[in-house]
This record gives sequence, C-alpha cells and structure tokens, in this order.
Amino acid sequence: MRLLIVEDNEADAFLITETLQPGPLACDPVVVKDGVEACDYLHARAPYQDAAQPDLILLDMNLPRLNGHGVLREIRRDERLKRIPVVVLSSSDARPDVEESYDLGANCYVTKPVGLQEFQSRVKEIENFWLSVAQLP
Repeated sequence: MRLLIVEDNEADAFLITETLQPGPLACDPVVVKDGVEACDYLHARAPYQDAAQPDLILLDMNLPRLNGHGVLREIRRDERLKRIPVVVLSSSDARPDVEESYDLGANCYVTKPVGLQEFQSRVKEIENFWLSVAQLP
C-alpha cells in the first residue's frame, strides 16, 4: 500500500508516519510538504519521475503554494489520478472547507484532534478503514 501524505507541518507528518509504522498493514508512506510538490509527485515530475502512484492520499487543506482544494482539483481532473481515494486530514473544521472539499471530490474529511493520543487514534482509524475495510481501486 502506497500512501502519499501531503502535510506542511513537520510534527504532524512525523506523527502520522510514526503512528502508521508499527501497524500490521504494509504501508509505504511518502511525505510531501506543499500542494505544488504533491502535484509534482502525482504527475511524476522531477524530482519524482520514478514515483509510484499512491493507493491513498492524506491531504491537509492549509498548504503553502497550492492549498488542498487546488490539489483536489488537480487530482480529480486527471484520468490517471481521479480514482485515488483522498482523505482530507485538516485542522480546519470550517463548514465552507468541508463542503468545498466534498464538492471537489474528497472521499472523506477528518478534522485533526488537538491532543496527541486523539490524533494518533484518528490516524489509526483512518488506516484501519482505508487499508482494512474499504476496497481501493
């Protein structure tokens, strides 16, 4: 299972990858730090020309250079990418962010909890559902 994590907050990216590592599922996470880098990765542009297409994308909304909504637009416009499930994992619980994310084709929207244990628990729930319960394309 290839997982692309689009997250500009280094601490959150570290927590996500560390939470996933001990899991029973074979997950190969790659972290990119902004929306432009995510698009470069997804389109296999330098320096990601050898990158494998992810099976699942965890996408933050508040990103530098190109926000999560811009990344979602890019993913859903591309025939090769549009079926990849995208889980928005954002600190924003603003109704317009949630609604626009779904309008743009997000598969689910999850608000990041504030506490460490709650955050790790939420990541495990995402992992369990998307890697154990759901059938991926």
